[in-house]
Amino acid sequence: MHYYSTNKKAPSSSLQEAVVKGLAPDKGLYMPETIEKLSSGFYAKIADSGLQDIAKIVAGAFFGKDIPKEQLDAIVTDTLSFDIPLKKVEEGIYVLELFHGPTFAFKDVGARFMARMLSYFVKEQGQDNVKVLVATSGDTGSAVANGFLGVEGIQVFVLYPAGKVSDIQEAQFTTLGQNIVALEIDGTFDDCQALVKSAFMDKELNARLNLTSANSINVARFLPQSFYYFHAYAQLAKQAVSGDVVFSVPSGNLGNLTAGLFAKQMGLPVKRFIAANNRNDVFREYLLSGDYRPRASVQTVANAMDVGAPSNFDRILDLYSHSHTSITKDIAAFRYTDEEIKQAIREVHQKNNYLLDPHGACGYLALKEGLEPGETGIFLATAHPAKFKETVEACIGEQINIPERLKAFMNKARQSYPLSNDYKSLSELIRMLSGH
Repeated sequence: MHYYSTNKKAPSSSLQEAVVKGLAPDKGLYMPETIEKLSSGFYAKIADSGLQDIAKIVAGAFFGKDIPKEQLDAIVTDTLSFDIPLKKVEEGIYVLELFHGPTFAFKDVGARFMARMLSYFVKEQGQDNVKVLVATSGDTGSAVANGFLGVEGIQVFVLYPAGKVSDIQEAQFTTLGQNIVALEIDGTFDDCQALVKSAFMDKELNARLNLTSANSINVARFLPQSFYYFHAYAQLAKQAVSGDVVFSVPSGNLGNLTAGLFAKQMGLPVKRFIAANNRNDVFREYLLSGDYRPRASVQTVANAMDVGAPSNFDRILDLYSHSHTSITKDIAAFRYTDEEIKQAIREVHQKNNYLLDPHGACGYLALKEGLEPGETGIFLATAHPAKFKETVEACIGEQINIPERLKAFMNKARQSYPLSNDYKSLSELIRMLSGH
C-alpha cells in the first residue's frame, strides 16, 4: 500500500519509507491511500475473538500487503503479550483499561508495535544506526524507550519538558541507559515536538543520520492503537450489551482518537466519539467554532494531554476532507479543569470503588456529560493511577499501591542531558552522541 502526505506536496511512499522517515518531506503526516472495510463475517464473529486474533486481522488490513503474514502476526503476538480488560464502572458506562503493558500506559501497544516493525525494516534494508527522535509530555517517552530498549541498530532520543512530567514517568526513560538517551528541554511539550520536527526538516542532519520519529506522527505508532476499539466492541458483544456505542477518548496529540476514527472507517459499528480535553482545548474550540487556533500549552494534572498544537489534527482534517460539518457529526468534545478532574477521581473512588488516573478521569467526565439516552459509553483509562501517585493520593486521602515493576524504575539512577529550547543545541548534541 502507498502512503501520501496530508500536505499533498510530496510523492507517495511505501510503508517502509513512511515508517523509516516518520514525517513526509513536505512536513505532512503520512496517510494510507485506502482504508479497507473489514468483512461482515469478521464483525459477526467478533464476540468470540480474542485480542490477538482481532489485532492480526486489523493489522493485516493496514500492513498485510507490505509485510509477510508470518512476520506481521509475530509482531502482533509479541506486541500484545498482555490483556486489555473492559470493566463496568456504573450503569451504561464502561472503562477500557489500556495500562497493563510494560510501562503501565496505553502507548505501550503502539510503541512496541513500531519498534518491532522498524526493526524488521532496518534488517530488510541492511541499515544500522537509525536514530529515533520522540517528544513526550509523559507516557510516550516511557513507552517508546522501553519498547525500543536493546533493539539492535536503533538509538532513541527522548525529548521531554523539564519539570512537566510526573516523577515516575521521568524515571521510566531516564534510568534505562543502553540505546536510550533522555534530553531534558527547558520548555513545553510543544517546544519538544517543534524541535523534533525541525530535526526532520534539517537536510544536512538527515544526510548524516537515519532519523525517524516514534511519536504518533509515525503511522506504525498510531495505527495499531485502533486495535483497542475493536477489542472493546468485541467485549461488549460478548457480554450482549446493547445500545449505540460511544467512545470517550482523553485527547492531547489526538493520535488515539484518530486511530478510533480509522476503526470507524473500517466498519466498526461505533455511533460517535467524544474528545475529552483538559485546559488545553484547541480541538474542542475548533469543533465549536470551525476555527483552529493552536497556542502554547499550559501545565495540568493530566500532563499527557498538555498539547497546544496537536499533530494528528491534520489527519482528522484529511480523513474528513476538511469538512467541519462531517467532523462534528462524529466527534463532540468537552473541557475540564484540574479541580473538576480531581473531584472526579475522588467521587468515582467513593461511589464506585474504582480508581482513576487524571486522564481517565477526564474521559469519564466527558462521557458522563455527553452520553445520550440509548447509548452505551466506553471511556479509555490511559495510564495506571500509580503513575500520578501524589495527585491521586491527595484526591482520595489514602495511599495507593505501586506495582512492583513501577517501583523498580524509581530505585535506579537517572541520567539526562539538560538542553535549552534551541535547535542548534539539539542538533549538536545528537551529532556528538552519534559520533558525527
